[in-house]
Amino acid sequence: MTGGTQHGGTYEDWQRRARELALPTAHLIGGTQEPGGGATFEVVSPRDGRVLAEVAAGGDAEADAAVAAARRAFDHGPWPRTAPADRGRALQRLADLVELHRDELALLISLEMGKPVAEARDIELRAVAATFRWYGQLADKLVDEAPHTPGDALALVTREPVGVVAAVVPWNFPLTMAAWKTAPALAAGCTVVLKPAEQSPLSALRLGALAAEAGLPDGVLNVLAGQGPEAGRALGRHPDVDALAFTGSTGVGRHFLRYAADSNLKRVWLELGGKSPNIVLPDAPDLDRAAATAAWGIFFNQGEMCTAPSRLLVHRAVADRVVDAVVARARTLRVGDPLDPATEMGPLVTAAHRERVLGHVGAAHEDGARLRAGGAATLAETGGHYLLPTVFDRVAADSRLARDEVFGPVLAVQVFDTPEEAVRLANDSVYGLAAGLWTADLSTAHRMSRALRAGTVWVNCYEEGGLEVPFGGVKQSGHGRDKSAHALDKYTDLKTTWIRL
Repeated sequence: MTGGTQHGGTYEDWQRRARELALPTAHLIGGTQEPGGGATFEVVSPRDGRVLAEVAAGGDAEADAAVAAARRAFDHGPWPRTAPADRGRALQRLADLVELHRDELALLISLEMGKPVAEARDIELRAVAATFRWYGQLADKLVDEAPHTPGDALALVTREPVGVVAAVVPWNFPLTMAAWKTAPALAAGCTVVLKPAEQSPLSALRLGALAAEAGLPDGVLNVLAGQGPEAGRALGRHPDVDALAFTGSTGVGRHFLRYAADSNLKRVWLELGGKSPNIVLPDAPDLDRAAATAAWGIFFNQGEMCTAPSRLLVHRAVADRVVDAVVARARTLRVGDPLDPATEMGPLVTAAHRERVLGHVGAAHEDGARLRAGGAATLAETGGHYLLPTVFDRVAADSRLARDEVFGPVLAVQVFDTPEEAVRLANDSVYGLAAGLWTADLSTAHRMSRALRAGTVWVNCYEEGGLEVPFGGVKQSGHGRDKSAHALDKYTDLKTTWIRL
C-alpha cells in the first residue's frame, strides 16, 4: 500500500507524524485535564487493529463533574452575559486554530476511525472550521421581537440560551458532528458537555483544548470521554442538563428519549439513521455523472454515513448502463491504509462493525439478491478492518437489505418503471433523512421532491449544500435541525415580557 502526494504530505510523511503524535487521553472538565477515577478504555485503530491509547472512561462521577462545571459557567460565569459579538470572535478564533492544526486533527480522525486522511483533512476539517466561523459570524446577527400591541402595553419576545447542553456525537464524522452541535449552542450563550463516541474520543479531546486556547472560559466547553452506556446514559439522565443533542442510531435515540422522561424532561434533539433512496430517471441530464455520484455516495467514508444513498432506485430503461458503471467503479476503488493519500476507501471503524456489515451481506444472499461486486473482507494481513466495496442488485423491496440501515459500503439496487413507483419505493421506509433525484424535467423534479418524505432532497447532485441550509430528518430519522440559523432553535428559549405602560 504505497501512494502519492496530497496537500498534507506523502504517505511517508503521515506515517512519521503518526509515530510522533501525542495523544490526548484525559477528560477536559472546567478548563482542566482530568484523568477521572482511574478507569480507562482502549482506543483501537481500525487501520491495523493496534491499541492507540488508553483513554479515561467517564461514568456518573465524571459526568456530574462535567455538568457541574458547565452549570457554574452558565449560572455564574461570563459566557451567557458576554456580548454576542465577543462570543462570535471566540468561535472565529477557534476556527482559526482548527485550520492551523488541520493536519494534526485529520491524523487523529484517520487513526481513530479509519477515514482516509486526505478526506479528513480536505473535507471534514474544512467543514469543522467553516462551522465555527459561520456561527461565530452569526452570533451578533440574531434579533428579538417587539410585536404590535395596544397603545398602553409593550411586548418583547427575547431569545435566551437554554442553559447546559449535552452533545453526544458519533464516530463517523467525529468533529463535524461535534461542530454542528457545539457551535450554535455556544453562539447562543449555552455551555456544553461534549461526549464523543468511544471509538473516536481523541480528536474531540484535542478540539476541547483548542477551544480553551481560543479563549472560551473554563467550563464553557467540557469534553467527557467514555462508553455510551456509562457516560452517555449519565448525561441523558442528568437532572441538570437542560437540552441534549444526539446524532447516532435510532435505537440509542430511543434510549435518550426514555432518559429524558425518567429524569427532568430535558428536550432531546435527535439526528438518527437513514436508508436514503437515490432515484435515477431515464431523462437524467448526465447518466454517467449520476452513476459516478451514486458510487461515490455509498463508498465515501466507507459507507459509514447516515445520509449514504444506500438504495439506488433506477429506471428499467437505463438500469443496465447505470448499474454497470457503479459496479465497475466498485471493482476499481482503491481500498487501503487511511494514512496513504492515494487511498479512496479506508477500513470500517471496528472489527465488530465489519462483522455486522458482513451479516447484512449474508442476509442479502439469503433473501435472493444478486452480488455484483465485493461482499467480502480484504487486506487481512494488515490486521485492519477492511471490506470490499459491495453492490447487490435484484434486491426485493421487502428484503432486509432494502429496509435495514447497514452503515457500510453496501449498495442495494432496485428497478422501477414509473416515477410513481419510484416515489412509493423511496417512501417505503421507516427512515426519512435524505433522498436523491436525477431528472432533467423541472416539473418532475418539483413534483417528486414534494412527494419524497425526507429532510433533504438533492436534485441532480448528492450530499451538497452549505451551512445556510438546515439538516435533519423525519420519521425515525429524528427531529430537530443542525446547520443554518434554525439550529439555534434547539439551544434557545423564547421569553415573552408584557409591560403595562
